This record gives sequence, C-alpha cells and structure tokens, in this order.
Amino acid sequence: MRPATRPATPASRTETAPPAAPRGLAGVIVTDTALGDVRGREGFYHYRQYSAIELAQSRSFEDVWYLMFHGDLPGRAESERFAVRTAGLRRLPAEVREALPAIARAGLVSGPLAGLRTALSLLGASAGFRPVYDIDAGRRREDALAVCAAVPTVLTSLYRLGQGLEPVEPRDDLPFAANYLYMLTGEEPDVARTAAVEQYLVSTVDHGFNASTFTARVIASTGADVAACLGGAVGALSGPLHGGAPSRALDTLDAIGTPDRIDGWIRGRVLAGERIMGFGHPVYRTEDPRSRMLRSVAQSFGGPLVDFAVEVERQVEAILAELKPGRELHTNVEFYAGVVMELCGLPREMFTPTFCAARMVGWSANILEQAEDSKIIRPAARYTGTPPPQPVPAR
Repeated sequence: MRPATRPATPASRTETAPPAAPRGLAGVIVTDTALGDVRGREGFYHYRQYSAIELAQSRSFEDVWYLMFHGDLPGRAESERFAVRTAGLRRLPAEVREALPAIARAGLVSGPLAGLRTALSLLGASAGFRPVYDIDAGRRREDALAVCAAVPTVLTSLYRLGQGLEPVEPRDDLPFAANYLYMLTGEEPDVARTAAVEQYLVSTVDHGFNASTFTARVIASTGADVAACLGGAVGALSGPLHGGAPSRALDTLDAIGTPDRIDGWIRGRVLAGERIMGFGHPVYRTEDPRSRMLRSVAQSFGGPLVDFAVEVERQVEAILAELKPGRELHTNVEFYAGVVMELCGLPREMFTPTFCAARMVGWSANILEQAEDSKIIRPAARYTGTPPPQPVPAR
C-alpha cells in the first residue's frame, strides 16, 4: 500500500511574498538607463544629457540617432559620414520587397503598422539576424542600424501599395525626414514641411519606459534578435491606449466642427466619463513639452485648422479645470502632432506609422542597452484564484 502523500503547503505560508507593485507598475523603477528620462512634474525630458526639445529645434534626425546609439553628438564630419552610411541602408532586401504586395493586401483593413510586424520578421530572417545574446555589441548595433534605416521604406511602401500605387524607392541624397516624405508622396519634399516633420520625428525618438519601450527591453532580456524585439514593440504600439492618438485627436476636432460647439461637445463627453483624446498624460503633471513645441510649429504655418485647435485647447483646459478640479490636464503630444502632420500633408492612417519610424531609434537604443545585461526580466504576480491545492475531481 502506497503511503499517503502530504498535501503541499501553500506557497504563501512558506515563502516570503514579493513586494506588491501599483497597477501598471506606475512609478516603479525597474532598471538603470543612460539613454534619457522624463521628469513629469517639471515638464521636461531628455535624450542622454541633452534636452530633447532643444535637440528637435537644432539638430538633424541623424544626429540624434547617432547620439542615442553612441552616447554623444557627432561633429560635422562624423555627422556627414553617419548620414551617408544610414542612407545606404534604406533599400530593402529582395525577399522583403517582393513580399510587400501580399503583406499590403492582407493588411488593407489594419494598415501599414500591422504589416510592419510581418515585414520585420521577414527582414530579420532574410538578413540572418542572430540572438543579441550570441553576438557582440558591434554586431547588435549594425543590426539595429539596418532595421531603423529600412523601416521608413517598409511603411511608405505598404501605404502606397494599399492605395493601389507603386512604392517609391528611397533616395540616398536626401536626409531622413525628406526621404520619408519623398517615399510617401513621390514628390520633391517642401522645405518648411520637411523641417516640421523632422522636428516631430526628433521629439518622439524616445520617452522613458513607456509600454512599447518596456516590451522591447523585456524581449531583449531573453536574448532574442533585434527584429524580434522591435516586432514586439510595434505590437505594443498598435494598442489604442498607446498608439493611434494623433489621428484620434484630429478626429475630435472634426467631430466638434465649429467653435460654437466646443463647450457643449466637451462638457458632454467629460460628464459622461469619456476620455478627450489628445489631453492628459500618465507622466506629465504640467504641460507636455512636446505639445508646446508642436503648437509653435503649427502656428508657424497658421490657418483655420491651427486657430481652431488653439481655441479647442483653451476651452478644453478651462472645462477640465472646472469639472475636474485639482487635476492637471493639458494637451499631450498627440494633439498638435495630428495638426502638424495634417498641415504637412500626411494621410491620417500614416500618423502612428510615422511616430513608429522615429521611435524605432529609441527602441533600438534601449535594446542595445538591455542586451548588455544578461539578467532576464521576470517579475512575479499575486495569485488570486481558488486556493490550491484542490483535489482533482474524478471523471
């Protein structure tokens, strides 16, 4: 006769429970980083040691890309070499280019961002990317450079194919932002609009440990390849609580329609407990510095849309202050990002993909940093189900 086995003791009686964290890990520090930070109470964020807004107003996208990957800003000669080098990586491998029409057809409803996930997997496979755990820092950086340079080509190609248009091949003689607009429209980019889009791109390269950045780092901590890490980040960005807000904020302006409808429309939504897209931020307790900069960019163009957006901002903040006293609710980056991209002729379905093209650099820098740490990210969860062990019922 077999001896009776002793029931397992619940883990909570024998193990010290790990400290509980707030929902969403809000405010929890999970690692150290040299890439930048967001100081929400001050309304300030930075890349490395420099103000991100100052960089957006004074440096090229390529210079900031170099800064995030190498730790310092390039001199003039190094800047030129880096721009030439990254421009030479824009063309897609034949395997990826030939698959894009099928990817675009499959993603007609979900759009270029969904197609990018598939294309990233194919890009990594065709390039022979190896797990970051198995390669040195130099090889990881080369893989990340290749993806960051190729993603704008993928996104613009998928968009054009979805519109029944032929993709436009990248040009080596154009800087990052100008080439992006050229591939999107097929036309020589306008100087003022290129400058505005570049400022937006630089301002969105990185922004602390948001959901997509943290996702990229979790995957990198497993030692996976760069394309896998970036594919996961894109998946996180596709969620409406993280990505997609620029077009949704612009949809709000469309729904309001005219200045005389602002007060009633906004009050109705706030009293119904609905979120006003383009307002509020989980970190900032003051004005979002990106919104402030992009408002200035929009006002440099002027026009009815800008005037209406400024008036909506003014009234929404007043209504929110009245109905939600004690809470600091201001415009976030998405509100004026939508206005700026609309003024620059970008189709709304490309607003979030454009954000993604810039954030690739920030995600990649985080992947490279995380790959230096061999410790896998493996948090705990508190079990709240039926107390174990329960007897397994007979059939």
